[in-house]
Amino acid sequence: MNWAKELVCPRTGTRDRLTKLHNLSPAGAPWLVEYELTRERGRRLLRSLARRPWTLWRYHELLPVEDPERRIDLGEGGTPLVELDSVLTQGHRVWLKQEAGNPTGSFKARGLSLAINRARELGAPGVRLPSAGNAAIAASAYAAACGMPCRVAVPADTPENVITRIRSYGARVDAVGKTLVESGQWLAEQAPELLDVSTLREPYRLEGKKTMGFELAEQFGWNLPEWILYPTGGGTGLIGIPKAFDELEALGLVGKRRPRMVSVQMSGCAPIVKAFHEGRDSAEPWLEPDTRVWGLRVPRAVGDFLVLRALRATHGTAIAVGEQDVEEAGRTLPKATGLEWGPEGAACWVAFQELVAGGKVEPDDRVVILQTGHPSNYG
Repeated sequence: MNWAKELVCPRTGTRDRLTKLHNLSPAGAPWLVEYELTRERGRRLLRSLARRPWTLWRYHELLPVEDPERRIDLGEGGTPLVELDSVLTQGHRVWLKQEAGNPTGSFKARGLSLAINRARELGAPGVRLPSAGNAAIAASAYAAACGMPCRVAVPADTPENVITRIRSYGARVDAVGKTLVESGQWLAEQAPELLDVSTLREPYRLEGKKTMGFELAEQFGWNLPEWILYPTGGGTGLIGIPKAFDELEALGLVGKRRPRMVSVQMSGCAPIVKAFHEGRDSAEPWLEPDTRVWGLRVPRAVGDFLVLRALRATHGTAIAVGEQDVEEAGRTLPKATGLEWGPEGAACWVAFQELVAGGKVEPDDRVVILQTGHPSNYG
């Protein structure tokens, strides 16, 4: 039913089976799922896509679910790609990947769908994670649909309506700590028996997030765009989207050229940006994160070395944007586009303008901005 082969540690090359629960590898790195891919399988997949529903499950051979027929499916994936008016974009070709259309209002639905489906298949007693909001909303929804217990810790200043929404799915929520790191440490002590499904600490959220790459390739007629701007907290998509392109190349569906990946963070919490421009292979924790863009207030990413590796492999870059610029973009973009923009998407718009001002984007380049969540999710 799928082409998944085994897990591999990107630090050491150590391999392990897909048939048991995992968190990090023995080297403390995220496990990556490896697939058995051939051009003949690519041809078969391409022929079959026309008959399949437009959700992330259309790529089920490239997802490590043992029995996709028994999956819990809330309609995740299959989000639209909307081209913006050229007057607004100063003549450049820019598309918005509208992830707000996912079942829980953000792209977190993709990863948590896969993580919790796999947790159920592998017999986990329940799931836990720290979250600033979107991931917790998605995790609690999919756990409810799977009939599994879910426990969430959010930073103490998380808006009350976000907490109320998480609790509406039956999850237990505790508001504790100043940052996600503190929330996660507290939760691990309180509920060690539950499977940790936080960013990159199990293998399968990454597999759900990579489906954005599959969709973009298909939406662009298998001719990949030149730029992808990605708002970066834990950075799962910056690892997953290039992974998707590598898998499609192995299947013979795309060529070797890759989009230039751009990590976008807030100036008040920019560990990846700092590490990238200092030429480091890993990012030091951001000691005093200060931003009202909750999804980007992530002071430390367990997959930092993979994010930095992806940026450099694609000749991309990393940009930190200011709080006031993002707030201004969030106010003006809906009026200019007729679309609702969350703060992460607005941050990417500000970064796009910086790329244009610096002469980095060529006139014929195709640029994709990841609009990762609906503004109503943010309190």
